[in-house]
Amino acid sequence: MKERGRKWLHIVAIAMILAIASTIIIQHNNTPRDYPQIATHGVLNVGMYHSPLSYNIINDSITGYDYELLQMLKRLSGWDVKLHHETSMSRCMQKLNNRTYDVVACQTPITSYNTHKYLFSKPLSLNKQVLIQRTDSTGNVSIRNQLDLQGCTLHIVQDSPTRLRIENLAQETGNTIHICETHNHNCDSLVRLVATGAIDYAVCGEVNAAMIAANYDNINYDTAIGFTQFMSWVMRPESTILCDSLNRWISVIQQSDEYRELYTQYFGTKNFEKLQRIGQRAQGEKRDTTHTETVNHSYE
Repeated sequence: MKERGRKWLHIVAIAMILAIASTIIIQHNNTPRDYPQIATHGVLNVGMYHSPLSYNIINDSITGYDYELLQMLKRLSGWDVKLHHETSMSRCMQKLNNRTYDVVACQTPITSYNTHKYLFSKPLSLNKQVLIQRTDSTGNVSIRNQLDLQGCTLHIVQDSPTRLRIENLAQETGNTIHICETHNHNCDSLVRLVATGAIDYAVCGEVNAAMIAANYDNINYDTAIGFTQFMSWVMRPESTILCDSLNRWISVIQQSDEYRELYTQYFGTKNFEKLQRIGQRAQGEKRDTTHTETVNHSYE
């Protein structure tokens, strides 16, 4: 009996130790982490997933707009930028939410729905959502415009803001459009599934679609699902100082010839010039607002 009692106490003690350790880990993970905590260690934890636009390996060389922009940021900030690779955007966002990552460095559309839940860096690109479909032997497609989507099932990346756009499109056109969120798939694999006939339709960003479709002879992405949107990196809502710091560094980077060359490589010269014009207009509006506030204050 005494031996049994000692074993029982031993089990209880181990359980208590594990419970305390779990509590400490949870408290550590839930500790707010902003610029001061990151700067103390000089390490920025970044989540991203494999795609031609964000992070891709070709002939032992790493490419990708987000990856190369992060290297510029690393040199300017002096921080150690640690990249963590995931299989999907959903996994990236889960680990951003539990504070494993400080930033998700994938081109994510800035939408009114998402701005209530996350902070976004300043716009890093322009993109729009397009329909991915197969062409027939003559190069024709079954969906020529948004009105043809009646009854179609569109596959999208899990937890993608694209869902909201498709739902709005269904209301605007009066069509019934079915949505299937695919687990553990990114744009690359969705295009491949369409090309091989595993699924008929998918939706992803036009820039990614263009890069991936170059590998297939039977993919069409000419039908737009949404309007052109600003794309940015994502942070938690409490990371205000980090967001401001990243934006200042990004602003410096975007003035360089190196950045212009990088951007035009992935998005084209016209897209770059359009983004520049929008940025200049936004700066002008900001200056006008500041001037108006100053004038109003002087009369108070």
